[in-house]
Order: sequence, then C-alpha cells, then structure tokens
Amino acid sequence: MRLPRSVAGWTIAVFGVLALVMGAVGLLWPEALLRMLGFEIPATRAPGDYTGVFVTASSMASFNMGVYYLLATATEWRAFYRFTVVFRLVTFTVFTLAVLSDVAPGRFFGVAAWEGAGALATAAGLWWDARRANPSRDGSADSAANAAAGSAADAVH
Repeated sequence: MRLPRSVAGWTIAVFGVLALVMGAVGLLWPEALLRMLGFEIPATRAPGDYTGVFVTASSMASFNMGVYYLLATATEWRAFYRFTVVFRLVTFTVFTLAVLSDVAPGRFFGVAAWEGAGALATAAGLWWDARRANPSRDGSADSAANAAAGSAADAVH
C-alpha cells in the first residue's frame, strides 16, 4: 500500500487505520471497547439484551469503514475525502445530541469530538492541498475553470 500523497490523504489514512483497529478491538474484545466508550459492563446480561450483537455489528462496520478509508487513500479519491467531511460533521452532531439528551454517557462525547476534529482536519487538508496545487487561485474565471476541471478529474479517478 502506498503512503498518502496529500495532507487530506493523511487525515483519511489516520482515521482509516484507527477505524480498522477499533473495529478489530470490538470484534476480539468487546468489553474493552465498551469500557473505552464509557459504558458499564454488567456481570451478566439480561435476557433480550443484545449489546453483544450491536457491538459486533458496529465493530464490523468500523473495520470495513477503515478498509474503505484506506482504499480511498491509496487511490487519492478526493471526492470521497470531501464526502467524509460532510458526513463526519453530521456524525459529530448526532453523537453530541446523544450525549446531551442522556442517550449516551458523557465519555461518548469523545467519539463525537473525534468525528468533528477529523472532519475539520480533512477540510483543512483539502483546502491546503488545493492552495498548494494552484497557488495563483484568485477567483478569476481561469481559476474557476481549473477547479471545475480538477473536480471532474476527481470523479474519474
């Protein structure tokens, strides 16, 4: 696998590795994952408690998402990078609301903060990469045409 070729790519790669690792932890040692997130671990589970099923499903999703992020990094799929900024901000909002409404424990806000910080880091990386690629961006028609051509090229790659 290649190293990321852009600042935004590095932000996506870091998140991808962490998502993959946290997914693996949840699959192999679910209690550790629950403790990290601030959830209590009862000695026994009541009938109908599907916490284990939920942790397995979300851990598998996290593991897969890590693979997707690393694939996007390997191919420098910038359209995917932009997509993640929006949806990681949505995730930040939903997770924050879950904590504020007492659906999730306070420590779960760390997950929300991670999502928000990751979205902002990727957005900043995209901005930095765009400025580095075209330092003469001054809002002129030529700059707009170059930006449009770059977006079209992103969709193809």
